[in-house]
Amino acid sequence: MVFKQVGVFKSIKAPISIVVTLSMSVMAAAVLWFAVIEHKALYLNLAHSHTVSLANGVVKNVAPAMLLTTQKASSISNVLSLLKEHEHVISARIYDSEFTLLLEEDGPSADRLNEPFFYTLEPFSLSEGVSSENDVIMARRVIGSSQSPDGFLILFVDAKAPLTGSVKSLLLNVVPLIFVLWVISIIGTLFFISRVFRPLSELSFFTKQVTDTKDYALRQNLTSRDEIGELGENINLLLEMIEVELLINHEQTQTLVNQQETMIRLANYDSLTGLPNRQFVLDNLRLELARARRNDDDLALLFFDLDGFKGINDSLGHETGDLILIEVADRVSALLREGDLVARLGGDEFLVLPDRETGDTTLENMAIRLIDAFTSPFELRGLSLSVGVSVGVARAIDADYDLSELMSNADLAMYRSKAKGRGSFTIFTPDMVESHKRKFHLANAIEQGLKNDEFMVYYQVKVDQKGKVIGLEGLLRWQHPEYGLVSPNEFIPIAEQGGKISAITRWVIEKVCIDLPKLREWLPHRFRVSVNLSGHDLRDSNLFDNIYEIFTRYDVNPEYVEFEVTESAYLENFASSNKFFKRMSNMGCAIALDDFGTGYSSLSYLTQISIDTLKIDKQFVHELETSERSRLVTGAIIDLAKRLSLTVCAEGIENETQWHYLIDHGCDYIQGFMFSKPIPMDELVQSPKQFYIGNTDNSEA
Repeated sequence: MVFKQVGVFKSIKAPISIVVTLSMSVMAAAVLWFAVIEHKALYLNLAHSHTVSLANGVVKNVAPAMLLTTQKASSISNVLSLLKEHEHVISARIYDSEFTLLLEEDGPSADRLNEPFFYTLEPFSLSEGVSSENDVIMARRVIGSSQSPDGFLILFVDAKAPLTGSVKSLLLNVVPLIFVLWVISIIGTLFFISRVFRPLSELSFFTKQVTDTKDYALRQNLTSRDEIGELGENINLLLEMIEVELLINHEQTQTLVNQQETMIRLANYDSLTGLPNRQFVLDNLRLELARARRNDDDLALLFFDLDGFKGINDSLGHETGDLILIEVADRVSALLREGDLVARLGGDEFLVLPDRETGDTTLENMAIRLIDAFTSPFELRGLSLSVGVSVGVARAIDADYDLSELMSNADLAMYRSKAKGRGSFTIFTPDMVESHKRKFHLANAIEQGLKNDEFMVYYQVKVDQKGKVIGLEGLLRWQHPEYGLVSPNEFIPIAEQGGKISAITRWVIEKVCIDLPKLREWLPHRFRVSVNLSGHDLRDSNLFDNIYEIFTRYDVNPEYVEFEVTESAYLENFASSNKFFKRMSNMGCAIALDDFGTGYSSLSYLTQISIDTLKIDKQFVHELETSERSRLVTGAIIDLAKRLSLTVCAEGIENETQWHYLIDHGCDYIQGFMFSKPIPMDELVQSPKQFYIGNTDNSEA
């Protein structure tokens, strides 16, 4: 755009100069033209006067000859012959009083008589005096008295040739002077135009310089106060604005670049650990799977999450959990080889994509190194926290290079590792899919199983220190039409993952309420039936209303019902759990805290939660005979419960040694295979209500 303007600035002098030159030329031509016109007019006036004088002289000389009777013609001819001395005389004619031509004398310019004008001219039609027509001056004069004329003189004088000569003479004298003045005027005008437009040219050059250098800090220094000076100032202001806008644009562009880099980092990398995130690793996996399929290669991935992380997160807070995740990322990154990829998928789930070999030995060694990296505890904020990992390994060839199936296989292998116990790894095999299909079928069959009464409640007795049955725990069983008796350890996690545990819990509570009249017939004294609640149940805002509705419908006395909840489930939903159990306690139900001591809870919670019974996990009971630590912990739990005025119940009792230890240390209630396994209602009402130590063969008092 600037170059076009510069072109206009350069050419604007030319049209102005041309216009001025043409104007001055036209003016000079007009002056010359008017001079010629005026000269012609003056010349004709002078020629008329000369013709009048010449005609008067001829008339004066011819008048005497007109009176002669003899030699009249020769006398007149002698007079007329004198006209030959006048070079512009065309002809002189003498007529009598009747306009009869007496004599005609041709002059030096007689050649014009051949013109058609003279052929059509009627002498008597001419008016008295001088007239001109067709560049011919005609004079008609009366000879003698005007009342009684003796004749007439008509004198023709050429005005064309002398006038042309006079004009030529005029032009020869005037044109050079006019041309010199014209040239001087043009040069002066062009010089003036050049001076006037010099600032504009400088401004044009300046704008081109700005365009070429892109230096918007340049400024034009014009001192003139006219429009061009004002234009220069405006250009300076415009450049200043452009410079400011460029600075702002540069800052905004840099901000956008930084934001784009941040967005790319946020889109592809985990903000907490700095590792690639789920989207990034999945995109890379798609490419790697496509490459492996084309090259008929294989690739593997290791999928792992942290064992016990949820307990730490719940008990010590998310900030501590975040610090652990950062440490996990650092440890895993440190042990990997160059080219291996580690990513955080979310929560405490991580993925490792090895860069090289996928043989069993290589994958096993990598999994072992990964597990060993977590043998040493994390030292955070003065705490020593142990976290293990469960690793699942899967290969692309087993998933037919399908990303979704590969991730699913690795996930299956990892959960198989979790089932083995913390700190283990599993390499996926195709037979695991069948197990997965079983879980899928069980998940889809739960609702139908509830409708078809495939579920059953088994009861396991609880006895006091004297062996008297003082309570029961209702335990769910599933008699599947295809798979047979399915363990709760298998279908309860499936139901929790599928969001169906609340329906199962309602069914169990309702079934216990239905069985309660028979149980009261079997046990005439006061007892409680325990029902287990999961963390998913405690998150159900309608749980209390559902239980109240069931109790009302079956006219149940709440004092016969106890609800058991695991330590981790209670603390995971502490606020809502506390509110719920306080309402249940106010209604008359008892609350038991199950699996105490197996989580990572803080003992300070025991002063805040609403419970009646503390249940010692069977893990401690089973190790009473072999582990001094387990005996000390068990004794400490019982002592702690007594100091908090809580009832203590131990589960998993299988022999008298365990029995005696627990009773000697003040345990209130005992539950385990030593007395009875969980049995159906029909068998329960046939079983003993009193057990004697040393004789547990169902002998009844």
